[in-house]
Amino acid sequence: MNIKKLIFLSILIVSGNLVIAQQSDSTALVKKANKWFKSRVWAPDLKIKLDKSVNRVDFERQYESNKEMWDKVFRFLGDSQLSNLAPGRYPVDGDNAYATITLGAPKNLEDAKWESHRKYIDLQYVIMGKVKLGVCPLPLAKVTEPYNEKKDAAHYDAGGKYYTATPQNFFLFFPEDVHRPDIKVKGFDTLKKLVIKIRYHQ
Repeated sequence: MNIKKLIFLSILIVSGNLVIAQQSDSTALVKKANKWFKSRVWAPDLKIKLDKSVNRVDFERQYESNKEMWDKVFRFLGDSQLSNLAPGRYPVDGDNAYATITLGAPKNLEDAKWESHRKYIDLQYVIMGKVKLGVCPLPLAKVTEPYNEKKDAAHYDAGGKYYTATPQNFFLFFPEDVHRPDIKVKGFDTLKKLVIKIRYHQ
């Protein structure tokens, strides 16, 4: 075997070992995040369930980066008076986290845009009503409106999985999560909704 073949085989072996190591790291991170998520240490008293669509690795990393802020977010979400709050904007943690409550009609499917954000994570919760929402990984979405820094939003053409949002569950959307919220469900004509913008830690 000549020297070129030996070098080539060595590169293949090293590359293969790196891929295996990365996969092992990735698996370990997912296992760790799943265990952390199921422990509910992030919000032990919160009765509303976080939807299964959440990226648990991202969630754990973001929570640990600013635990105090996230604790304020979950206290606001778990407030027993939440359903009585009027539409408007509410402080949670300065510019790090703020809440907006809206009241209106859900959207027809064709009017609901796919969107993503860079500066803030979206926590979305249906206070009253029922809607569908779509979720798609960012790499699988095609940009239709480039990112607008002032609005902290970009829009897309995408396909994805659809979930049902009710007062029993809430959703978290990270920058990698393109989402399509507020899609009308037959029989539910009014939507009261909470969105908490949570600063994304790079």
